[in-house]
Amino acid sequence: MIRTNTVTLTVVKGIAYRQKLSSGGSGIVIVREDVAQPGIASISKTSGEAIPTANTPKDLYPQEAFQEAMTLTAGLPYKKQSKVQVNGKLAETEEAPEPEVVTEEEVIVDSAEYQKIVDYYTDKNGKLSYTLLNKDMIKFAHSSSVVRKMIEDGESVDNIRLYTVGTKFRNITGNKNLTDAQVLKIMDLLDEVSPKGAFREFNEEIRRSLNTRKK
Repeated sequence: MIRTNTVTLTVVKGIAYRQKLSSGGSGIVIVREDVAQPGIASISKTSGEAIPTANTPKDLYPQEAFQEAMTLTAGLPYKKQSKVQVNGKLAETEEAPEPEVVTEEEVIVDSAEYQKIVDYYTDKNGKLSYTLLNKDMIKFAHSSSVVRKMIEDGESVDNIRLYTVGTKFRNITGNKNLTDAQVLKIMDLLDEVSPKGAFREFNEEIRRSLNTRKK
């Protein structure tokens, strides 16, 4: 199912969407029905939380609204336009991204499936745990005869990672038709809020296994 780029909020009356920031990284834009000025926040790679810009009024755009927007837009494609219409009014965004080609695979990533993956790797404190994610990938890779064969054949780190992560994500979401392109898109989304790369430990483990094979 192709999903729309914008979502409707309940914390404030308005809509929200994600956008690529010209300074790099990912951002959230909220457009209220009753205010011309939008609320804009970047997403911290350290904490994964929304950081509103200095001129975003906190009384009009509370942190709870950005949190709801982040949850609802998880897995959705980025908005490509610099103006959004709400109740017949046009609102300008602060950072309008350059137009770019969006493939059909990027648009079809299902936010519900992305959320299942996030929930699966959420720790007891309610935070997405990259430690849990990497341990699970490493454990699966060690137990997989397919991965062992790929290592013996000297496959690339990228191919081994894609097979492992793709297999796990299809099992977690229950969607056996999840394509490699969709898996890569979800991996990119996870990478956006990781300070060191979502699959860093797993990548290192694959390299160690490949190096051991060469010896």
